[in-house]
Amino acid sequence: RCSTMSKNLSQQVVLDRRGFVAATFATVAGLGLAGCSDTSAEADKGSAAGSSKGSEDTEVSATLDAKAFDKLVDNGPKADDDAIAASTWATAVKDAGVFKIGGVQTSTLFSLLNEKDGQTRGFDAGIAQLLSNYILGENKVEITQVTSDTRESVLQNGQVDAVFATYTITDERKKLVSFAGPYYYTQQAILVLADNDDIKSVDDLADKNVAVQSGSNGPAILEEFAPKASQQEFKTDEEARQALQQGRVDAYVIDNNMQQSALVREPGKYKIAGKPFGSKEPYGIGLPLDSDGVAFVNDFLKKIEDDGTWTELWQICIGDRTGDTNVPEPGNSRNETIRKRMMRFIAVNCFLTELSGLPYTREPLSLSAGGPHESLRTLVALWPELYRRAASNLGHDA
Repeated sequence: RCSTMSKNLSQQVVLDRRGFVAATFATVAGLGLAGCSDTSAEADKGSAAGSSKGSEDTEVSATLDAKAFDKLVDNGPKADDDAIAASTWATAVKDAGVFKIGGVQTSTLFSLLNEKDGQTRGFDAGIAQLLSNYILGENKVEITQVTSDTRESVLQNGQVDAVFATYTITDERKKLVSFAGPYYYTQQAILVLADNDDIKSVDDLADKNVAVQSGSNGPAILEEFAPKASQQEFKTDEEARQALQQGRVDAYVIDNNMQQSALVREPGKYKIAGKPFGSKEPYGIGLPLDSDGVAFVNDFLKKIEDDGTWTELWQICIGDRTGDTNVPEPGNSRNETIRKRMMRFIAVNCFLTELSGLPYTREPLSLSAGGPHESLRTLVALWPELYRRAASNLGHDA
């Protein structure tokens, strides 16, 4: 396949040898810029949700439109009997007559309990309820409260069918549970009190006391970007924010989407310091390890992304409440876009390998937990050496 790719690519170029190599390198450089910078910019728009406000004419309300939310869930797609029967996981949910999930009820944008009507609403809650409706034909979700430390255990002991809790996909977690998705991307952000003018970016966290949530990605990412910060771990988002309010810490670092929830819930109390930082973190739906529910849930996610339900849910739960007018690309759709770019990258990579005289690798290209754009960067990193060898074999200086 690699040989065929490189042959097809070479047939498109008719130049003298020196011009041929130069054109190849220019093509590679162009692909590198388009492939990496475009996807990063695309992700930046999504992960900055809420931090960028719309125009003054944009109507912003901290209150979720419950009627619009409930109507969207009720009108969501339904799985046919054959699709459910083909999945052991979905069949078990159907037979139980209830969809048991691990989640939270304190996240303003993603999953918040309305004490007046007893309903939980938000982006994660909406995805879970749509999936319940997809399998059971009704919104019949039973929530077990989880923290960042207990998300794996409730899946491992069979207490829940799935976990919806702004659950970042990582290689370490994939050893314990399986993930459907990703369905959303985010980065880390710094929350400070509104009157704090000392911390303006991650660079200002050195020698500061910074709250992080145990079991989340925050501690590792903060260690990478602010190694001189003094970390204090808390079990829940509420405990970390309380420490910030009481002055026991100077800042709080966690997913940008969690921070936006705090801004919406208590306007004027906090602010985001600087821009989101760290890698683009993919949110996934946690499932039991090696569950065949992964394929079933991914099919469901594709349906709600393709029919516009995902976008409408985002608008109701996040866009309308933060003033953000930049609708992010759904997780699976974004991955598909990047995978198509990867095929072009692989073709060029194979072509340069052939010119360089190096042997082809038979090891399959695997996607990292951080998403396919990380694999694109891996391919790009190989090109300088491949180009140098290719130029040398053709009798030219690189």
